[in-house]
Amino acid sequence: MKGILGKKVGMTQIFNAQGEVIPITVIEAGPCFVAQIKTEKRDGYNAVQMAFSETKPSRLTKPEAQHLQKAGLGALRFLRELRVSEDEAAQVKEGEKVTVGVFEVGELVDVTGTSKGKGFAGVMKRHNFKGGSITHGQSDRQRSPGGIGACKTPGRIMKGKRMAGHMGDVQVTVQGLEVVLVDPERNLLAVRGAIPGGKNGLVVIRQARKTRVMKKIRK
Repeated sequence: MKGILGKKVGMTQIFNAQGEVIPITVIEAGPCFVAQIKTEKRDGYNAVQMAFSETKPSRLTKPEAQHLQKAGLGALRFLRELRVSEDEAAQVKEGEKVTVGVFEVGELVDVTGTSKGKGFAGVMKRHNFKGGSITHGQSDRQRSPGGIGACKTPGRIMKGKRMAGHMGDVQVTVQGLEVVLVDPERNLLAVRGAIPGGKNGLVVIRQARKTRVMKKIRK
């Protein structure tokens, strides 16, 4: 099973052997611990629940603390499930430690995180609308969406209409990022490119699902 939880440290850049600049994101990945193994026979699906980031016992509820104690674990802040196959679930045990060493340089991974929240945003910022023209006496509609309705038919606003509203703070997955650095001693993982979220944001790193496709694109 190739999957781990981590925290986004930030972005920087490195140089490869050809002297090219490579933008990278550094992630503090693991160590994680297997808190629970779910099987299709008992739970209806196969998954491995990972626990990450030590915290004070007082910050956990009693059910959370007892759940971790069943696996022989202490107070850990984050719990996330990773869907796996039946064979992958059989390869791990509850309480087992998972480090960033499960990944190798050159491997492709998918990174899932929560994007930065932008609050309430208008259509120009949220959907990249052009805005209204400043002509014919128009003075206060430069950033408005314009007409949003239709005629008698259908006589209502269609569901999904792009309008102003809450922007960001949603789950985002970036696929096919190349691993450029693995440091098990310092629990660091660096991937090429950007990942969602701000600094110290929780991310889930998994083996890329579209490995073959992404390799062809990079070539």
